[in-house]
Amino acid sequence: MKKYEVEVNGETFIVSLKEISNEETAQKLAAAPAPAPSAPVEEKKAAPAPTGEGEVVPAPMAGIVLSVNKNVGDAVKKGDILVILEAMKMENEILAPCDGVVKAIHVSSNESVESNQPLLTI
Repeated sequence: MKKYEVEVNGETFIVSLKEISNEETAQKLAAAPAPAPSAPVEEKKAAPAPTGEGEVVPAPMAGIVLSVNKNVGDAVKKGDILVILEAMKMENEILAPCDGVVKAIHVSSNESVESNQPLLTI
């Protein structure tokens, strides 16, 4: 056995480690009790897809809306930046897929969104 000193959150611990074979690992895992079931997680339902005419611009990934750059009634050209979405510490520009007029905005700044959740309708 080897002894090591480990610091966790400013507190020092001395631990002993013993190397075991793959066979011993499998035996110990098979004998380990099953983890206790956790409390059920309440799922957040995604916003329903808007109905009616227009092209829906979905979120390409889960993230947080940093800004909505257009308002209802604004004319947009294909490639205009509609929304800035933060995902994995990166700012992603969500672009207009077509020319048109913003008919509806389904999100607001600082709102968490799921992948494929509607952001705007053009």
